[in-house]
Amino acid sequence: MITRLSHLFLRTLRDDPADAEVPSHKLLVRAGYVRRVAPGVYSWLPLGLRVLRKIENVVREEMDGIGAQEISLPALLPREPYETTKRWTEYGDSLFRLQDRKKGDYLLGPTHEELFALTVKGEYSSYKDLPVILYQIQTKYRDEERPRAGILRGREFVMKDSYSFDLDEDGLKASYNAHRDAYRRMFDRLGVRYVIVSATSGAMGGSASEEFLADSPVGEDTYVICRESGYAANVEAVVTPAPPEIPIEGQAPAQVYETPGTPTIATLVEWANSAVAEQFGRPVTAADTLKNVMVKLQHPDGKSEIVGIGIPGDREVDDKRLGAALEPAEVALLTEEDFRANPFLVKGYIGPKALADNGVRYLVDPRVVSGTAWITGADESGKHVVGLVAGRDFTPDGTIEAAEVRDGDPSPDGRGVLHAARGIEIGHIFQLGYKYTDAFEVDVLGENGKPVRLTMGSYGVGVSRMVAVLAEQMHDEKGLRWPREVAPFDVHVVIANKDEAARAGAEQVAAELDSAGLEVLLDDRTASPGVKFKDAELLGMPQVLVIGRGWADGKVELRDRFAETSEEIAADQAVQAVLAKVRG
Repeated sequence: MITRLSHLFLRTLRDDPADAEVPSHKLLVRAGYVRRVAPGVYSWLPLGLRVLRKIENVVREEMDGIGAQEISLPALLPREPYETTKRWTEYGDSLFRLQDRKKGDYLLGPTHEELFALTVKGEYSSYKDLPVILYQIQTKYRDEERPRAGILRGREFVMKDSYSFDLDEDGLKASYNAHRDAYRRMFDRLGVRYVIVSATSGAMGGSASEEFLADSPVGEDTYVICRESGYAANVEAVVTPAPPEIPIEGQAPAQVYETPGTPTIATLVEWANSAVAEQFGRPVTAADTLKNVMVKLQHPDGKSEIVGIGIPGDREVDDKRLGAALEPAEVALLTEEDFRANPFLVKGYIGPKALADNGVRYLVDPRVVSGTAWITGADESGKHVVGLVAGRDFTPDGTIEAAEVRDGDPSPDGRGVLHAARGIEIGHIFQLGYKYTDAFEVDVLGENGKPVRLTMGSYGVGVSRMVAVLAEQMHDEKGLRWPREVAPFDVHVVIANKDEAARAGAEQVAAELDSAGLEVLLDDRTASPGVKFKDAELLGMPQVLVIGRGWADGKVELRDRFAETSEEIAADQAVQAVLAKVRG
C-alpha cells in the first residue's frame, strides 16, 4: 500500500522546539515523529510509531531466536510484591505510586522482576520445565526528577525486559551469554555504534552486570575504555587498583600543626609547602592530603547514618560512584544543622580520629593503603596533622569507590591507561542470582526429588530510547538519516514537477515499487519542489526518488540519504535501481 503525504497525519516544523537541547529531540519533533504531551511524556505520531514498531520487531526476532517466549504483564502492579523485595522503598521518589478507590496501594511498573518470578512460581513445579526465558515489550514508568532530551529520558518509555530462570549457576551463565550474543546481533542489525562495559547492578541486585552504551556526546553515562587492552566499564563499576602497602616501621610520628586559614585543599597545600615540605623531600601536592567528606545515609528501613568518606585531596567525589557504592541507601551531604548537632565534626578540619572516637563509620579510597602517610584534619579549627599513617594512626572501616575516575588513570587490568567517553544506555544485562527467587521461594522439584531454588537473570533493552539514539547517531544538518532496517519507508518518491506526465510517471513508479514489496511514501502534495526536498531531507528515508523535469527526457534522480550520494538514472531503470539499493 502506498502512503501519500497528502493524506499522512504529519506536520513538519521549520524551527526547533523551545525546550529541545539535543539533536534527536529537535529533529524528531520537527519531523513530526513525536509530540510532547507533558514533561517526559510524548505521543507517537504515524512516522515515529513505524520506526518504534520496526525496532520492536528486530528486538522480538532476536529474542525469539534464543528461545525466549513473549508474554505481557500488567503495568499497574500491586504494592505487596515490591514490599517483599523492599523495592517499594528502595526505588525512592522515582516510583509512581497510586491508590485505588478502596485505598489499596499500587505502582506503575518501572521493571518487572517480582511479577516474572511470581509468574514462574505459579506455573512451574518440576526441573523438567526448566530452563525458561520469558520477555515482554511494554511501556514502563519512572518519575524522573528532571526528564530531558525528549524520548531519551522520559517518564514513560517502551522497554524490552526479559528474565531467565535456571536450575544452577551454569545455566544462568548460559542464559546470560545467550542474551549477550542476541544483543550484539540486535544492535548490529540496527546499525548503532556501541560499546559493552562492566556495570553495577544497583537496585536490581545480583552479581555480573554489563551495559550496552551507544556512543554519543550527549550521553548521560560516562564510561572509560583502555585502548591498549579493550577494557571498558561504566565509571560506577571501575575498580581502583590499590598501590602496594608501605612498611610502617621507621616512619616518623604524626605531628599536629597550627594551620590557620586552611579550610580548603588548596590553602592546605600552600601552607604545607611553606612549612613542612622538607619532611617530604619534594613539593607537597593535593595528592598528599586526605580529604574527608561527610555524608548522611537514609537506609530503606528508615534509619539514618552519618558516614565519613576519605579520598586523596587531588580528587573530587563522583556522585554517581558514591551513590552506586552505597545503594540502596539514599545519599546526601550533611547540612549546617547536622554539623551543629555533631560538634565533633569541625568543617574543613575533620580527621579520622574524631570519627573513630564517636562511632562514625569511615570508608576510604583504595589508594589509602597501610603505610601511606597523609596530611589531614586534626579535628580542631585551624589545625592539621602531618604524617598520619594508615594502619598505624587510624584504621578505616573499609574501602569505597567514590573518587572520580580521570583520563590517564591506570586500567584495572594493568594493561594501559583509561580514557573517558560518553554514552547512552541502550541495554543492560544482569545475573541476578537468587535475590528474587529467594524473596518469593521460587522452587521446583529437582531430579533427586528435593526442592531446587531457581536462579534468575534480568535483561533490558530501551526500545523507545533506541529511536532517539539512532536519530542522534544518524543525522546531519539537513535532518534525519534512518538506516534501512528501521526507516518508516523504504523509498520516498518526490513529485518535483507539476507536469501531468511526470505526475503520472511518479504514480506508475510508486505502484511498481509497491508491487515489488517495498514500503513507499509518495509526496503527491501541491507544495513547491523546494518545500518537498526540505521535507524529504528532514524525514530521512534512506532512498529518495525525485521525478521532475527530467522525466520528459527519460531521467530521474535517485538520492541515497544514508550514504549522502545522488545519481541520475534512466527512468525505466528506476524500480530496479531502488530495489538494488534497498535489498543490496
